[in-house]
Formats: sequence, structure tokens, C-alpha cells
Amino acid sequence: MSGVAGGDKVGGLVVVVMWLKGKIALITGAASGIGERTAKLFAEHGAKVVVADVQDHLGHAVCDVIGSSNSKYVHCDVTNEEDVKNAVDTTVAAYGKLDIMFCNAGVADPNKARIMDVEKVDFQRVLDINVLGVFLSMKHAARIMVPARAGSIISMASLASNIGGAASHAYCCSKHAVAGLTKNLAVELGQFGIRVNCLSPYAMVTPLASSFVGLDDEALENLISSRANLKGVTLKTDDVANAALFLVSEEARYISGQNLHIDGGLGIVNPSFGLFEYPDS
Repeated sequence: MSGVAGGDKVGGLVVVVMWLKGKIALITGAASGIGERTAKLFAEHGAKVVVADVQDHLGHAVCDVIGSSNSKYVHCDVTNEEDVKNAVDTTVAAYGKLDIMFCNAGVADPNKARIMDVEKVDFQRVLDINVLGVFLSMKHAARIMVPARAGSIISMASLASNIGGAASHAYCCSKHAVAGLTKNLAVELGQFGIRVNCLSPYAMVTPLASSFVGLDDEALENLISSRANLKGVTLKTDDVANAALFLVSEEARYISGQNLHIDGGLGIVNPSFGLFEYPDS
């Protein structure tokens, strides 16, 4: 799988493989970062995509790239249930169904290492968007998918959903909650043939990450690479989009309730032991 629809050679001809042909996807937070890249990739693989975000200018720009015949933009604040309901209803009204919900919208709070310095309003905002927003998106996706007895829901978690010390208290708390909600909903909706999973990537260059760390893209990428377990490759939004594509496709038809870590093994490592370090020479 690659950043464009995959191609296989059959009898000397290239056959384009469209993993999501005929599918309808709604992606929150799709105006930038991982959501933007995923929206474009889903469209490349044949899906009609509804881009939901509060960044109206950027959201319309994403749809301009995808094309008006294959995409639609809707303003959606995921903390507002009426906005989420409207995004889902708009999707069904435009395309007749909802096959895929990607609950991707998320934020981070100001980078403060000490809990004594964390403001309640900042902590609450992260939980409202990262947890309540995911809950509302799941709820209204289920409203459409349960009667259809089909669908795939994925959410954006994080490396911080599995370990401590990788993000702020609010962000860590919110992503642990997303992973737990994913498991619970997978149990509930399995009886209707609906799969529910989440993605937990390591850090990469996105507007959210750059703002949180306070570094430019090159400096942030160098920092991320220096802390990584898997060397020789740098995590990109393409990698997360490809993982999302796999999880919502028929290739993953029996995968549900999983938290897919896209972290190069970092989440299973305690680097303080230094057990397998090779000498430099």
C-alpha cells in the first residue's frame, strides 16, 4: 500500500486497486495534519469523503484538492452535539449512507510539566475535544450504522494511550480514555457487524505537534528521530493515513477492539536498561 491507490501488474497491465470504492467516509479534524492526509488517501482509494472541521478555509481547500464530486465540507465543532449530528446527517443526505467514521479531531493543552501549573480550563478543553468529541462522533455514527448492520469506526489515540510521560496530563488522560472507549464500543457494536478500532502513533510533524513543542518542522523531526526506537525511517502523516486505510478496509474485516500502535516499537521499550545497545564502532 502506498500514498496513492495501489497497483498490481496483471498480464503486463497495471490494475489499480481501490480499497474503498463505493464507501462513504466522515472524518473529523480533516482540514489539516493526519485528518487531511487521510481524507485525500481515502478519496484516492475510491471513497466519497466528508471533511468535518472548524477550520473552514482549510477544510474547503482540502475538498478543492479532492474534488467536489468526491468530497464535501461541513463545519463541525465536535464538542457541540448538534454540530456532530448535523455532520452525520449531512453525510447521509449527500451520499445515502455512512460506512466509515474517523474520529480524528483533537487538541493538546499548553506544554506545562508540573500539574500545579495546569489550568482547569486547559485540562477541560482537552477532555472536551479529545474524549467528549470522540464519544459524540461514535454515538452519531452508531445511530446510522446499527440499523445498517455494517460500518467501521476508528479514532485517534496516541503513544500516550499506552505509557506515561509521553505527553501532558490532560492529553495522556484523554488518549487513555479513547483507547478504553474503543474497546467498550467494539464489544457493544460487534453484534451488528460494526468494527471499532483506534490508532496510536508516535509523534510526527503536524500543526498540533509543532505548536505543542514550540519547534519548527525540521527541529521537531530531528528531536522525534533522536528519541525513536526504530531508526532509519521517520514517521509521517502518510504512515498513519495508511494504517487508517487498512483498518477501515475489507483487508481488516475481522479486526475490532484494537489499538494499533504506529510507534516503531517505542511503546514497548524501557530505554533506561540499554540492554541491546551496540558499540558505535
